[in-house]
Amino acid sequence: MRYTLAELPFSLGTVRDFYAFEQHVRAARARRGLGVPPEWYALPVFYFCAPPIYGHDDVIPPPSYTAELDYELEIAAIIGREGVNIPVSEAESYIFGYTVMNDWSARDVQRVEMAVGLGPAKAKDFALSLGPVVVTPDELAAYRFKKGYALRMSARRNGVTLSLGLWADIHWSFAEMIARASQANPLKAGDVIGSGTVGTGCILELGPESVGGWLQPGDVVELDIEGIGTLRNVIGAKGD
Repeated sequence: MRYTLAELPFSLGTVRDFYAFEQHVRAARARRGLGVPPEWYALPVFYFCAPPIYGHDDVIPPPSYTAELDYELEIAAIIGREGVNIPVSEAESYIFGYTVMNDWSARDVQRVEMAVGLGPAKAKDFALSLGPVVVTPDELAAYRFKKGYALRMSARRNGVTLSLGLWADIHWSFAEMIARASQANPLKAGDVIGSGTVGTGCILELGPESVGGWLQPGDVVELDIEGIGTLRNVIGAKGD
């Protein structure tokens, strides 16, 4: 089945965004002269965020404090029932459905925050987009492959394709992420589990110099996951 955000049988709750695609970790860190830390392979890591949540076709107000606005092409799993200390073997049964997620990012702010060793915070808390629909797992079952699904992911700015990825390239499965997130802390219906950015799925990774710079007011950003749909947003005037 498919649900709009307004049709969900619960309110959206907390957001935990993971870092599950190795290609993105490797490429993004390489731009700072860093390798993938060995700890990344030991366990799935995430950060909490509580941004305003926007839907399909909403205007995204960029914060006045950034000159480096970026999109992030991600999958989100929406939790359907409460659970704590959930084993990996049972974790997928807690997923109500999947949707497209755009984890909007202020990269200049993120760079400073992460240099301190804590964050991201203000780099991420101004906007998060989900949609256009939440699709229940049974609709995607035929595409299961490795730890994900054999479904293409892409991102366009003003009609030009910038990002191309594959859900099946995910290193940490949603079951593994849910098991980690629920350790000693209950997940509740409506909680959002983000995958982190798919490989090539943001301007930071591609290089702003290669794709026409950072996002600007008036830009139309479309994120697409095969089998789910296209999440479209427009960047509003700065400071709105």
